[in-house]
Amino acid sequence: MKKIVLIIVTALVAISCSKEDVFYVSTEGSDHNAGTKEQPFATLEKAIDTAQKLRTGETDKQITVFLREGVYFQEKGIIVRSETKGVESLPLTISAYESEEVILSGSKKIPLDRVVAVEDKEIRATFSPGARDKIKQIDLKALGISDYGEMRNVGFATPYGTAWGEIFVNNKPMHLARWPNSGMIPVDGVLDAGSVPRDNDFTGRGGVIKYDSAQIDRWADEKNAWIVGYFKYSWGDDMLKIASIDTKKKTITTASPAFYGFSSGQPYNRWYGENIMVELDEPGEYYIDHETGMLYFIPSEEEIASLKFSMLKEPFITLQGTSGITIRGIIFECSRGLGIAMDNTQNSRIEGCTFRNLGSLGITVGKGIEPFSRRVHEGTGKPKSGIVGSLQQHLYANTTFNREGGQNNLITGCEFYQLGAGGVSMGGGNRLTLEAGNNVIENCAIHDLNRIERSYRPAIHLTGAGNSVLHCEVYNVANQAVLMHGNNHLIEYNHFHEVVLEAEDAGAIYYGRDPSERGTVIRYNYFENIPDRGLTMAVYADDGACGLTITGNVFYRAGERVFMLGGGSDHTITNNLFIESKYGIHVDNRLQNWAGSTLELIKLRLQEVAYDKSPYSKHYPQLPSYFSTEGRLLGTPERNVAKNNVFVDIDQMILYVGKEKEGYSKEKWIDIKEGNWETTYEGVGFVDWENRDFSLDPQSVVYEKLPGFQEIPFHEIGRYETGD
Repeated sequence: MKKIVLIIVTALVAISCSKEDVFYVSTEGSDHNAGTKEQPFATLEKAIDTAQKLRTGETDKQITVFLREGVYFQEKGIIVRSETKGVESLPLTISAYESEEVILSGSKKIPLDRVVAVEDKEIRATFSPGARDKIKQIDLKALGISDYGEMRNVGFATPYGTAWGEIFVNNKPMHLARWPNSGMIPVDGVLDAGSVPRDNDFTGRGGVIKYDSAQIDRWADEKNAWIVGYFKYSWGDDMLKIASIDTKKKTITTASPAFYGFSSGQPYNRWYGENIMVELDEPGEYYIDHETGMLYFIPSEEEIASLKFSMLKEPFITLQGTSGITIRGIIFECSRGLGIAMDNTQNSRIEGCTFRNLGSLGITVGKGIEPFSRRVHEGTGKPKSGIVGSLQQHLYANTTFNREGGQNNLITGCEFYQLGAGGVSMGGGNRLTLEAGNNVIENCAIHDLNRIERSYRPAIHLTGAGNSVLHCEVYNVANQAVLMHGNNHLIEYNHFHEVVLEAEDAGAIYYGRDPSERGTVIRYNYFENIPDRGLTMAVYADDGACGLTITGNVFYRAGERVFMLGGGSDHTITNNLFIESKYGIHVDNRLQNWAGSTLELIKLRLQEVAYDKSPYSKHYPQLPSYFSTEGRLLGTPERNVAKNNVFVDIDQMILYVGKEKEGYSKEKWIDIKEGNWETTYEGVGFVDWENRDFSLDPQSVVYEKLPGFQEIPFHEIGRYETGD
């Protein structure tokens, strides 16, 4: 199906002399109408196409497209493209009319009368006795729906992709029939770890694992069953098709390998089965028989008011090279792909929109990379608009990749939830020149993500240089809140809570393995309720990462180790409140120990940015001496400072890990001599400890113990009211 391509040009025949053109779209309109309020168009495509043809080339021309209340079922992606760079003269606003609810849906509506009971005796016998009478069916094929999507390998080092067809009941996503219905079971044992793509073994041999539950015997005849889990390491999941089940030997053989292979024995080596027809037994589950086109599901007790089946694979709207575009007050829902894609855009605003029930993420700013044909840890691919694809693997091998995310773009007042992958992937700026993108995510709620893709599918993927995350609230995320690459970002006034819910050896904010990625400020954020298990952190500077400023933050029960300083230098940790975690700051010299091989990779990455020449030598004067051995030992953490911090009910303020080298004692890894105070909550002087108001009373003893301690604007953290 071809996309609709709308070309914005700067020289068109002048049809209107007005300084503003306004067009209207309504579900009751017609594309044969004039597009006025009284005679609206029926589709957004027609409105935008007409709007562009009326452009006069005037620098102050404003065009607005208003959508009236209703649900618009969109079958094709719309591309708004400029052939002229920096087109400041072509402002366009696409907006819901006043306060009316406008929904762009990438689904097909299913009539409620198509929901019927399962009568076929043979089919009924497939299901457990307790579930048979609860299960309903819909004949998708009879509704003209033949594209059900294809399930695919998902997990660490797989590309972002579109989801398979999903059903949404009353605007809530259902999930594929699975067992167990919640949680995971341990890997009972491994008979064959399979080939290991991470070790460049691409022979494709699946693994063989043992099981000890008779429940799994019932899956032997399933047509398209999968297993999902953490089969080797706690930070990387896999979703793999089952090739066969041997009920006598009690083994499962997968059709393809896990990225790191299989192992058992660790608490995180756990899994569950998915897309299993015989396990359809609980409200909220569904299963599609691709051969017959029959969808089976168990609704909740709530009356069914709406049924939608996702279809659209492309972004609803793609902006390419445009300037002055505003999209306001629109709900994007129920598609298989992502919501809005942007690249090379200037001064664009996505304002007050909602992104829900999408198969992928909500917004991507900047180009992605065409999906790699092999599942590799890193590689070089082809940039492409409108996707994310294998971007993360490409960035690992090409750390200065310019995504062409444009400049001065703003995502504000939006909500992202019930998404298949992450929330926003935002680039902008140039890492080689350190030119700032000035792209901003502000005052957004991002929550309940990772319905399909888990590992390294953060709420926000922040790349490039000079971009900001401000006043956002992020929660209910399987892994990172912010996965960060690049330089000079600002992460400020955000509330991160209930994140890193599933992964281990992970942080709410994570970056690593590149000392040239410096200059980011993490300031005035509130980190709360990050699970305390298996190396979970609020801020994770992994494998030699350098140059963070962490100041004015409140960390409450924020992981096992609040800040992981993993062998890097030039971190400044000041004026923070650390409350009720096992360890406050972890410091190690891993590059002189077990992670020493990483130095070769680090050297390449420093050379890629010409670290000893301007602008890097000017902006980061400590960086040119990184590989100098004169007066120092290679890989030594240096110039790290922690001062004026308060540690409240922290078991251990500083945790030193690693073997000291050649006179470089652990005390040299970080300077903690200046004004850090350990205490209990009773003596701090919080305004309201019981209700977790961690602002300090003006008479708090903290100001006496640490005269340089500055007030943290606790009540300004998080989202704010706009007054609209």
